[in-house]
Amino acid sequence: MSASGTGLAGAPAGKVRPLRENRDFRLLWTGAGLSLLGSRTSAVSYGLLLLQTTGSAAAAGLVASAALLPSLLVQLPAGVLVDRRDRRRLMIGCDLGRILALVSVVLAVAGGHVWLPHLAVVAFVEGSLTLVHQLAERGAVRNLVAPEHLGAAFAQNEARGRAAGLLGGPLGTVLFTVGGWCPFLFSAVGYALSLGTLSAIRTRFQEGREESGGRKVTAELAEGVRWLWGSRFLRIALAAVAGSNVLFQVLILAVPFLLLQEQGRSPGTVGVVLAVSGAGGVLGALSARWWMPRLTLRTVLVGSTAAWALLMPVMAAADDPFVLGALFAAMNYVGGVLNVLASVYQIRITPDALQGRAGATAGLLVSGASALGALAGGFVLDAWGSQRVSLGAGLLMASVALSSAAAPSVRSATFRATGDGAPGRA
Repeated sequence: MSASGTGLAGAPAGKVRPLRENRDFRLLWTGAGLSLLGSRTSAVSYGLLLLQTTGSAAAAGLVASAALLPSLLVQLPAGVLVDRRDRRRLMIGCDLGRILALVSVVLAVAGGHVWLPHLAVVAFVEGSLTLVHQLAERGAVRNLVAPEHLGAAFAQNEARGRAAGLLGGPLGTVLFTVGGWCPFLFSAVGYALSLGTLSAIRTRFQEGREESGGRKVTAELAEGVRWLWGSRFLRIALAAVAGSNVLFQVLILAVPFLLLQEQGRSPGTVGVVLAVSGAGGVLGALSARWWMPRLTLRTVLVGSTAAWALLMPVMAAADDPFVLGALFAAMNYVGGVLNVLASVYQIRITPDALQGRAGATAGLLVSGASALGALAGGFVLDAWGSQRVSLGAGLLMASVALSSAAAPSVRSATFRATGDGAPGRA
């Protein structure tokens, strides 16, 4: 890492300040958090706006799909862009683009001119720019913090992301009751504040770049995929996480199916269960820093998948919402820990010039698996019901855990995410 990668301008040579005193990281963390909260708030508001103005669930679903498409269509090209261009300028450009897009919605709603194609385009543009913004921020972190603070930094980022997801939906709903344009204005203000924090950061977001020499985008994409595939542990870990994401998306759909259709409970009960579940993920992310020096990557991966395999089937016998919420909170706690430790390891071993492409490749696998799970979830729930689906998910998760434990690259992963005992790239 270059000297500028400490992110501690003004610190005495040889001395590393605490992360809380790292001005540039605090600015990045705060600005990206406001940006993330803005995107979560607007995401729920598109559907509310269309349901109110058109009464069409199909229209709301179309815009929701437009917002999710970038994770499948834009992810890999975004990774190349993040590795080619100045990350800070990219993030500033993304904020400017999202401000303009959201202001156009504010003006349209305030003027009483809600148009489905307009909202679909804005949702796609906002989703695409948000994706580039997140990839650039992820690659920038290790250039702003000292190596020994990487774990704490990513724990804070994971907790921030989960908290934004937890708060964004309710906040968007409350703002929408004030006025249909309010959540979109809130999001635009969040992006503007993010732009301000980025403008105040002094540290470079990446190491020096070599000219790409006119290389084709496909060649650069292939380089990133090859690099990630060449890490044996990451290859198995990503396969395990992708498989678990398919199952989690099915179970997320199973919660309202179980509570509303099979038990006849109120929508408010579903909200409480999901809120408790989200809180578990936040706690997991916050505690990841404590687990990091204590667990090897082998223990983290095998232990996480085994814990999920044990918890998933218990859903079949959970007829109390509080028990169901506790089960999901426990599963999300484990997920929060795993996400932080895996992210720290991946960021630590990936060359700076490949951060965008490696992160995008991993993101495409994970988001693609989530999309598959969401697509299949409704069909399997209609066919088999929540109890059988929960039992089946547990069995499939057990196979993921056993396959991970049997993989030679996982058995040999007796090192920690921080690099203690690591043989280098594995």
